Amino acid sequence: MKKLLLAISTMIVATFATSKLIAQTTGTLTFVFTEASHPTSATYNGNAQHDLAVWIQTSAGAFVKTKLRYVGSGTNDHLPTWATQASCTGGSATSAGCNTLDGTTGATRTAWSTYTVTWDGKKGAAATGTLQADGVYKVAIQSTWDHGTAGTATSTFTFTKGPNVDHQTPANTANFTGITINWQPSTVTGIDESIATNPEISVYPNPTNGVINVDYSNAKTIRVINALGTLIYEEKIEQLSQGTKSIDLNNFANGIYMITVSNENGSSNHKVILNK
Repeated sequence: MKKLLLAISTMIVATFATSKLIAQTTGTLTFVFTEASHPTSATYNGNAQHDLAVWIQTSAGAFVKTKLRYVGSGTNDHLPTWATQASCTGGSATSAGCNTLDGTTGATRTAWSTYTVTWDGKKGAAATGTLQADGVYKVAIQSTWDHGTAGTATSTFTFTKGPNVDHQTPANTANFTGITINWQPSTVTGIDESIATNPEISVYPNPTNGVINVDYSNAKTIRVINALGTLIYEEKIEQLSQGTKSIDLNNFANGIYMITVSNENGSSNHKVILNK
């Protein structure tokens, strides 16, 4: 028991120490997409009218910032996912409680269009907002062109905010095409440059019933350590890179595990609970 408590305490201390090393890189995310058109017979007004929202969230799904919100007073029950994320009162997409700070807002859209969205890496107002920690984020889109779930589409696209450029051209979906994602860093604030290339990690789902997904950047090694401090998984990465790795823990006992990514500058840790 003493050995177990010591191992867990060591993990907690390591996690706390690593949290101090999280960089905050300034930069700009540019996100471009085109809406796929829907036949008029499938829309609530028999034309191209629809509601649209774009927002930023963490890799775990926590709301960060609204970038676009187009909705009409007669369709305030539309955009249900965005309304929940943005803390809209009573789920109404037009309520005063909706968090649309610095977001572009307007009436229901009347045509299927191409949009360019930018994000400065902050939560809150552009001038006074808080620069967010580097790591894996998602840009989310929701479009509603008819009542009910059949007339609503939601897509999310993952990117890494950090000291490295992240440029992607995700595959088209049934509802959104011509997608490009570009995170362009500028400077790193609040830390020494030697820390700027420390590896970063995000793990989900947590708790997990078996398989975990590890989003990483600037990593050369991925390790999994159990509560006794025993290394149960290790994978080498050829060069500093970013990506996602799925790891199956089904063959191991329920409990606490530490997921670690590392390079020559240090390591980042994330505690995960296995509960099959």
